[in-house]
Amino acid sequence: MELGDVIYNKTEYVETASGNKVSRQTILSGSQNIILQGKVIVQSEAIIRGDLANVKTGRYCVISKEAVLRPPYKKFSKGVAFFPLSIGDHVFIGEKTLINAAQIGNYVHIGKNCIIVMVFNMRKDLENLEEFLKASSYDSINHLSPIKTLFLKYVMYWELCYMVYILVQGRRAILRDCCVIEDNTVLAPETVVPPFTRYGGSPGIQIGELPECQADLMIDYTRSYYQHFLPSKSA
Repeated sequence: MELGDVIYNKTEYVETASGNKVSRQTILSGSQNIILQGKVIVQSEAIIRGDLANVKTGRYCVISKEAVLRPPYKKFSKGVAFFPLSIGDHVFIGEKTLINAAQIGNYVHIGKNCIIVMVFNMRKDLENLEEFLKASSYDSINHLSPIKTLFLKYVMYWELCYMVYILVQGRRAILRDCCVIEDNTVLAPETVVPPFTRYGGSPGIQIGELPECQADLMIDYTRSYYQHFLPSKSA
């Protein structure tokens, strides 16, 4: 199937010598730890957290609008350790998808509109929250109403703890080559998706198999997407 043109404003993108096209509205935290191998498209409002650990993508990858790539982590008694995130060649990541996987193989298609769900012990977390609020000094938000201030501090608390489950890539999940993750899929932490499988649902389970030509299909799809990702003529 031939893809239609995706038109973008040339002034809003930076194109590198290796052919990467990165939106100026993208947040690249720790850019020195982010490696884009070439012909990679990073669309507006995407976030790549290279400040936590190294993030590396292969060639012909598409990171859609508002997608978030966060390296995987593991909790230890003395704190949290982050590990590199590796993404293979010819990978498509849909809009508003949050990635917290250890590895994504080659020729992988991941759907869009995935969200974060928090699973927690309310009593324990409220106790932790109380201690956090006592120690916090977020002066920039203290002028807000008490309810808004409490809510924002609670969000900051969870961001600092990173105690989230990701709907699409659970913590340290691994996606093998040639797999498809459907829109709105919920994968449990530590999930390993085998090659040539299609996963979907909540929780994510195998719902089908893929043809042996999946690699060729993804090569054609990502190359065609790159070729049809064009600057507007008026730019």
